[in-house]
Amino acid sequence: MKKHKKITISILSIIFISICSFVFYLYKTIDNTVDKVYEPIDGETKTESKLRSENVKNKKPISILLMGVDERKNDVGRTDALIVMTLNPVKEKLQMISIPRDTRAEIVGNGAITRINSAYALGGVKMVLDTVEGFTGQKLDYYIKINMEALSGMVDALGGITVDNEIEWLDEGYYKKGYHYQLGNIDLDGEQALGYVRMRKLDPRGDFGRNERQRKVIAAIIDKGTSISSVTKFKDILETLGENVKTNIPLNEMVSIERSYKNTRNSMEQYEVKGEDAYIDGKYFFVVNEAERNHVKEMLANNLLD
Repeated sequence: MKKHKKITISILSIIFISICSFVFYLYKTIDNTVDKVYEPIDGETKTESKLRSENVKNKKPISILLMGVDERKNDVGRTDALIVMTLNPVKEKLQMISIPRDTRAEIVGNGAITRINSAYALGGVKMVLDTVEGFTGQKLDYYIKINMEALSGMVDALGGITVDNEIEWLDEGYYKKGYHYQLGNIDLDGEQALGYVRMRKLDPRGDFGRNERQRKVIAAIIDKGTSISSVTKFKDILETLGENVKTNIPLNEMVSIERSYKNTRNSMEQYEVKGEDAYIDGKYFFVVNEAERNHVKEMLANNLLD
């Protein structure tokens, strides 16, 4: 399968958990900052939002679409990662199913049959949700959209991080051309950290090596973030999240999820949708057959059973 530039399942799930934890700790004092994160879905009815709220209150299984978006100045961006996450507090199981960014799918609401990561540029969050629901055959309760640039902002808000670097290389331009990432413990600011997690070609392990570096950076963010006692520092982090993270999970439901669904981390299932590489009309696609789509649909449905 063609190597894809993507944020890993681990990164998205850990950022989601950290958002809930930070908000739970600070919501009484800086909820005005938290409000920046909240962005409801276009056209959503009060009945739909009320039903979701009741499901969370009653500890019913829920589904969340995690979207990793690489948005830059003057560029609407595309989704680098699409992860369907289901949380079942009764089974104490968290399930994450990754849909490759080049997956060939119908863009619901547009009619085009093209790469699934085009949905965001064509119609924003709503079109991504509709398209993923059409592809998986599963209704999604919530979404969390994370801009990759948030990683840099979070590191800077913390005053930098330290990671144990296992390979040495000279940067090719992800951070600064010629910058030396040395072996051993290295200190990184936000831009250096972003370059550190984006590099792939110089790593003999390819995507696997990059995934490990991403996990190290996130682990360092969490480790340093949870040791900070300054409300000002936490506020800086939340302000960064407010600019780079959007979700339709209201504050009270976010707190409830953190409290009532944390046991789902006891059993974590990760799965990447399978398919084949193909060139159609001169364009590369990742093609998923009907049997695999049905398998994914069944997996999701099973973890959403009460």
